[in-house]
Amino acid sequence: MAENDVVDKEGNSFSRHRELISKYFELIDVHVSNLVAGLETEMMELNEIARELCVSHKHLIAVIKQATGHHPCHFYIRKILEKADQMLRETDYSAAEIARKLSYDPSNFTKFYKKYSGMTPGQYRQKSYASE
Repeated sequence: MAENDVVDKEGNSFSRHRELISKYFELIDVHVSNLVAGLETEMMELNEIARELCVSHKHLIAVIKQATGHHPCHFYIRKILEKADQMLRETDYSAAEIARKLSYDPSNFTKFYKKYSGMTPGQYRQKSYASE
């Protein structure tokens, strides 16, 4: 720990928290890109992500929630939707193909997508074509 680091009530360095948060975002970014590229075939669970970052899942949740006000899954979901939106805009892949690339069952993906974006993948694609 550097001499000027601020520590929380448990004695953890805030610079260590920033590093953990940064590594979390980097990991989910790479993981979702690897799913789309076919380099990975299954969505990582939060406990697997925590293990990869060498922390407990409870610590990961606490640090990210404290810093952002959101559970880590919030950002994981946002990254998945961001990648799906990109593929809907930039490719001719069907919603089912996009779902499979992101390791989702196509029927569950449509429900997931609509729950978090307010529209189906097809509606998003039509909207993005209309705005061009």
